[in-house]
Amino acid sequence: MMENAWYIYALAIFAGIVAGIINTLAGSGSVVTLPMLVLLGLPANVANATNRVGVAIQNVVGIATFQRSGKMNLAGGLWLVLPSLPGAVVGAWIASILDKDQMNLALGIVMVIMLFVVLFNPQKWLRDHSEVKEGRPAWWALLLFFFIGVYGGFIQAGVGVFLLAAMVLGLGYSLVHANAIKLMIVLSVTLVALAVFLITPDLIDWPLGLLMAVGQSIGAWGAAKYMMTAKNAAVWVRRLLIAVIVYSIFKFFGLIDPLTAWIGGLF
Repeated sequence: MMENAWYIYALAIFAGIVAGIINTLAGSGSVVTLPMLVLLGLPANVANATNRVGVAIQNVVGIATFQRSGKMNLAGGLWLVLPSLPGAVVGAWIASILDKDQMNLALGIVMVIMLFVVLFNPQKWLRDHSEVKEGRPAWWALLLFFFIGVYGGFIQAGVGVFLLAAMVLGLGYSLVHANAIKLMIVLSVTLVALAVFLITPDLIDWPLGLLMAVGQSIGAWGAAKYMMTAKNAAVWVRRLLIAVIVYSIFKFFGLIDPLTAWIGGLF
């Protein structure tokens, strides 16, 4: 951990706020928090485990904020949580047998596909009200969320994109309602991962994890309030979603460093 650099901790909270906003509105906020944890001196594996502390707490705050609004029913999301959990276990096993390059290639290809999915049929993404039937979802929906759980266990980054696409385009949720349900599913998968990490001694840096969680909770609260009150929230969330996907494509195909170097060369 870095010594005598108090301002770094202020940056950690700021990074947490940004990540909380991104995770609540779209997903992939870990692209902000993970580098910050490494900057603070944590090894990559410890940073990965410690990052889940803030993710879990921010999702609790986000869910509570949505629930207190009284504007949406979150009970139906429990049906989608159930198949996601065993999927997460399978996904974690897959991640353990693939090397980094194989994972990045797979994720890059998937994100290209997701970009076309998000750009498709904007009317559904911008609907004001959910069109979801009460009761248990169809079998294909449960199977779909099992595979999304597989992806979430495989690697958490970007799982929010898949959850939103499945709920908005597949099940008929509004983007605001889908975001609330997304938080429930991500929280459940994250708690499973945390339970696994707790088995290994010293894999979680609790002081840094909780510090980052303060910022992430603030960001999650603000983002949830924005989504419930702003008239054009769905429009801006969709734009953010597209930006996150484009960034992820560059990241997973290893194009970020060459692009940064090229831009730097221009100046």
